[in-house]
Amino acid sequence: MVLLKMLMEIALPKMGELLVMMMAMISPSRREVPPAESLRQRAKVLLPKFRLEMAALRPKSKHDVKWTYQRLTGDPPESGDSLVTQRAEIEYERLVCVEGNMRSVRSMPTDMPGRDDATCHGEESQSLLEVSQQPELKPRGSDWRPPAIILGLECLESMAFNGIATNLVVYIRSVLHGGIASSASIVSLWYGTSFFVPILGAGIADAYWGNYKTVLISLVMYLLGMVLITVGSFIPSAPALCNFGSCSSSKGTENLIFFSGLYLSAVGCGGVRSALLPLGADQFNNENSLDTPKRRNFFSLFYISVIFGVITSGTIVVWVQKNVSWAIGYGIATTCIALALVGFVAGTPIFRRREPSGSPMKSIFQVTFAAFKNMSLEIPADSSLLYEARSKNTHKRGPRLAHTDDFRFFDKAAVISDLPLDNSSCQSSWRICTVTQVEELKILIRLLPIWATGVFFAAAISQMHTTFIQQGTVMNTKIGSLSIPPASLYSFEVICVTLWVLLMNKVIVPATRTFFTSGAELTQLQRIGIGRFLMIFAMAMAALLEAKRLESVQHGNPLSIVWQLPQYFVIAGAECFVIIAQLEFFHGQAPDSMKSMLTAFALLTTALGNYLSSAIITLIAGLTREWQSPGWIPDDLNEGHLDYFYWCLTAISFVNFIVYVYFASKYRLKKIVIDG
Repeated sequence: MVLLKMLMEIALPKMGELLVMMMAMISPSRREVPPAESLRQRAKVLLPKFRLEMAALRPKSKHDVKWTYQRLTGDPPESGDSLVTQRAEIEYERLVCVEGNMRSVRSMPTDMPGRDDATCHGEESQSLLEVSQQPELKPRGSDWRPPAIILGLECLESMAFNGIATNLVVYIRSVLHGGIASSASIVSLWYGTSFFVPILGAGIADAYWGNYKTVLISLVMYLLGMVLITVGSFIPSAPALCNFGSCSSSKGTENLIFFSGLYLSAVGCGGVRSALLPLGADQFNNENSLDTPKRRNFFSLFYISVIFGVITSGTIVVWVQKNVSWAIGYGIATTCIALALVGFVAGTPIFRRREPSGSPMKSIFQVTFAAFKNMSLEIPADSSLLYEARSKNTHKRGPRLAHTDDFRFFDKAAVISDLPLDNSSCQSSWRICTVTQVEELKILIRLLPIWATGVFFAAAISQMHTTFIQQGTVMNTKIGSLSIPPASLYSFEVICVTLWVLLMNKVIVPATRTFFTSGAELTQLQRIGIGRFLMIFAMAMAALLEAKRLESVQHGNPLSIVWQLPQYFVIAGAECFVIIAQLEFFHGQAPDSMKSMLTAFALLTTALGNYLSSAIITLIAGLTREWQSPGWIPDDLNEGHLDYFYWCLTAISFVNFIVYVYFASKYRLKKIVIDG
């Protein structure tokens, strides 16, 4: 307790100052928004040219109008400038009214309500460049039903997946009579498949099927796999597990049906994971300011849906499997997927669908190949001389990306040479690429170090499922007359995550609006940084607790397991800040052609983090056993020094935080170019 008191009195204030300084480094620089008076002055000069360009452009959305303003002024305001957004809506409506096309107004992507036809013939609305006293046009937000369906689907999928995963090793060992090593190996392989398939599914979704079709086909595969698992569990098994001698293995037919269903469900689960979250994010209009907070809340609710599925399956489904019947337990999980498929099909008419835009990996290879092929070419000082497809018909991959000055070697892929290009030939794409293609590759390179720090974060957070439980087994699990299983504290952590999500959305985010003079909220990178910072404290708390536990064991008075609750609470906060913001950040920064793939890569950090944790534990246990028997992590923790292991993870988390802050402070957000 003395060490804990010292940590609270000395370390916490210093670390708090460090965190504030680091968050200031991560915070992106903001340009000053031109005041209203400045806009009035520019209107006198720019309004005639602006009106001429608008007449020639015939804009299809207020976004076109807004970006024409930005291009003319040369001093674009922040994307969230309410004045510019409001004026763009009014100017767009005025142009459509003049043409007498009110149907276009009522079908705008922003769902902006149109005015009566009589208004079109009255006094002309103010231009985007003019500041009027007219009341704001209030665009409606996106339909709430598609996100609600997707959240419900994810909750059902989480129940089904965890209904299989939680007791899978027990089923293989006790019913199929697999060996201890083989059962663990089978479960690990199945877990790995379910976490790595999303990468393949994301590539298919981005390149060929789109998110909707990928989810639909994956759900069908998922359901077929669950049906096979349930049918396999109904088949009479081999004799019960014996106590002496060797036991007969299960029948070949049962094994074939069960494992076919098991891996078919893993493939289906991976496909759903790769495309469901991007599909949900696609239901919100990025151009509508009302959808911005809704989209952020969607990522939080998506994670809560996953957690709710974990809690439900860990109580109801697992209890049924253990006390009633394996077949009925798997039948409940199968029913969840069936309901998810029915609900998804029912929502088909109201889903927004983003069409696939070609293989992102092919584009990456093309840029790399073209850059090396054009190594001898000079990069022009004027970036406008680099090759870019100007026609809107050629931009199937989404909006154009603005050129950036870093990683200039890849700019060689967009250098226009004197050699003739045959645009109808496939070879042209391997000789010269657009600036947008080059910038897509640069985005991946910038995201790579951010993503790598996520793997080390996941390695630390995985201690909840391993060493935290082992630490709890050698503590006093009695609370009064109740005996608390150490593994049950994971349910407490899950509840804490939900509380942290509510705390962040209702308290922390509103508080930051008043803290920052500009009224800005915490950025996604800042939220990820806070989570990385909290992980340092979680590991330090575990180390201090273990040191105190070893001291109490020597005095014959084991600590209560209740003392583990604080470290679970802090690690829940770290998980809340990082996981949600990381999914939101990777999806937001991803080019349109890579939305699903980068979202899947964000989820992949969990799988790789578990593998990294296993490697670290094995390495430290082996090395310390050679240095000093029985090592830091022996079979009897009372003879080891698990606290030293936690201090190592604390140091790793601290270095990981510093590395993250460095790359996050250097990170350049993507910029979209929209012109007429």
